[in-house]
Amino acid sequence: MSLTEIAQNSRDFNSTPFEHISVLAREVLEYLQVRPGGRYLDATLGAGGHSRLILEAAPETQVVGIDRDEMALETARQNLGEYGDRISFWRGNFAEFPYYEAEFDGIIADLGVSSGQLDVPERGFSFRQEAPLDMRMDCRQSLTAGELINHADERELADIFYHYGEERLSRRIARAIVQQRPFSTTTELAGAIAAVVPRRYRYGRIHPATRVFQGLRIAVNQELESLETWLDRAPDGLVLGGRIGAISFHSLEDRLVKHRWREQERLKVLTKKPICPQDDEREANPRSRSAKLRFAQRQG
Repeated sequence: MSLTEIAQNSRDFNSTPFEHISVLAREVLEYLQVRPGGRYLDATLGAGGHSRLILEAAPETQVVGIDRDEMALETARQNLGEYGDRISFWRGNFAEFPYYEAEFDGIIADLGVSSGQLDVPERGFSFRQEAPLDMRMDCRQSLTAGELINHADERELADIFYHYGEERLSRRIARAIVQQRPFSTTTELAGAIAAVVPRRYRYGRIHPATRVFQGLRIAVNQELESLETWLDRAPDGLVLGGRIGAISFHSLEDRLVKHRWREQERLKVLTKKPICPQDDEREANPRSRSAKLRFAQRQG
């Protein structure tokens, strides 16, 4: 089976309770160079799309899948049940996995929020439908987006929106939120944000709440702190010559990946520039348009 056929097949299987399309599937397989009998780590399992790609790419491959989202793990168990003991699961933050005990031929991480999480309204990741202000990837944790919005002070909120959401109007938005809170739903918060920004900003290319919601999600889940730890620790789990890849969806993630791997003497960067989706993938899956893939190889 060709790389293109395997990548296409990843779009065809449905999952319960959510569906997710693996981005940059062809490119991930090309750089991972999956070998028969190899052992691989899917550090952000989701619905299991990238794990399926690896399991189908060569005979007798084995995959360990990590996710802190129980809904994602249950979906992946259902989707990948046919592979039996070739796939195993580990629930938790990918930064906390014991990499020093492992020997993987390849590691891949698809960063950020998954389509499945965005498409289940009650998770609170999207403002397109009314839902509680939750945004937790791991529902065992206590901190929610509602807790931050309703209890953080104005300066802390402004910093979250600016540093994590790259929102230029962070101070104005934070001030309005503090004056109008409490908020209980995603649509209520999104409406308040839209009402406080200039008209030209309100009707721009993206909804004015987009960056604020990104900042909140990153803060609630400590995504950048976890990514920094993962970038430092994950290479410990590679065999000599093993490859590691990361797919990012915004500049904050991509910059971390780019610089951390360049700074590590034990890694050789394989992608001088990030790999982006081809035209056919962007047309088939608009959510892939901001994806950037980088790969490195352990050399010492």
